[in-house]
Amino acid sequence: MGDSQKLTPDEQLALCREQFDGGTDFTLAVEEEFALLDPETLSMVNRFEEIVAAAPGSPLEPHLAGELIASEVEVKTGRCDTFAQAAELIPERRRQLLAITDELGMELASIGTHPWSPWQDQRIIDTPHYRRNDEILKYVVWRNNTFGLHVHVGIKGVDRAIWVINALRNHLPTLLAASGSSPFAEGCFTHLHSARTQLFTKMFPRCGIPDTFADWAEFEEYVRLLYATRSIDEHTQLWWSVRPHLAYPTVEIRICDAQATPEEAVALSALIYSLTARLARAIDDGEPIELQPRRLLEENFWRAIRHGLDGELIDLERKVAIPARQALEDLVAYVMPVAEELGAAQFIAIPEQTSAQRQMALHAEGVPTFEVYRDIVRSLRPAARV
Repeated sequence: MGDSQKLTPDEQLALCREQFDGGTDFTLAVEEEFALLDPETLSMVNRFEEIVAAAPGSPLEPHLAGELIASEVEVKTGRCDTFAQAAELIPERRRQLLAITDELGMELASIGTHPWSPWQDQRIIDTPHYRRNDEILKYVVWRNNTFGLHVHVGIKGVDRAIWVINALRNHLPTLLAASGSSPFAEGCFTHLHSARTQLFTKMFPRCGIPDTFADWAEFEEYVRLLYATRSIDEHTQLWWSVRPHLAYPTVEIRICDAQATPEEAVALSALIYSLTARLARAIDDGEPIELQPRRLLEENFWRAIRHGLDGELIDLERKVAIPARQALEDLVAYVMPVAEELGAAQFIAIPEQTSAQRQMALHAEGVPTFEVYRDIVRSLRPAARV
């Protein structure tokens, strides 16, 4: 829950190398971030500590975490050996969290931003980690009232993890377009499909799409420079949209907006998991992967932020613009053989509409923002609890 790094940089890097080299391929864990809401006004409320106090003895207790502000909570599946296990746990964790928040008289929402609650009203939780981020980042961290879905995938071998991350960069804009859920922020209809991404990745340092690294040694040299120059003092201060996690032997994909429904969260997680495994297999087989320059990926990144699945992405191999939905369909086709092998294929689904598209359609019909958001709050609950 926001603990400070307890190891020295040398110890942290050595542990990371040891864990990756002794790790297991294609385990996974999913993390979801939720807004805590007043049930009448649907505004964000600073009540995270009440959830912590109510959690001991509950099934959720070991899977509950704080995430920057007291009006936010994170839940984790924990390590899963198969995707089928994760597919069961994603809605189950929501049910477990709802059991606590229902008892405490709170509502929950799961999209990339809150439509209107002012960032000035949100309190940063009192942990060493988040106090440190507040000290370092100030206004940048105050504005980060955003909510994401993160997927950790186990990859064995430090160099292999770096190569998988290099390859994943190419696909981050497509994953973002598929996940857009935040067209409203700070009391404004932004016309963006992912205002969350604009607020977070364009403000935080060491964020967004990373550069490529030749191998683990080059990555470690960079991290050591950051520690030595006091640019960072915790390994989590690498906020990239995909990164090697230095405390667990996983590649962490952090590009996606939080998902309104449990079904969407499962489907998106299945695609991310299958893509990561597909790229690892390609690397193992010597399949050529053209690593695209950051400047071109950033162009697609912006297109995904602005237009989501309504727009176009550049096919960077053919150097032509194609519908973003076609890019997503092509990506699903690319991962499907490995998805079938790993038992994830049945959970992958291309959305008829993303949450952002649904919200924008209601807005265009003149539906008030409050009613749009109330629909999101209702859709959070797994079907068994509706």
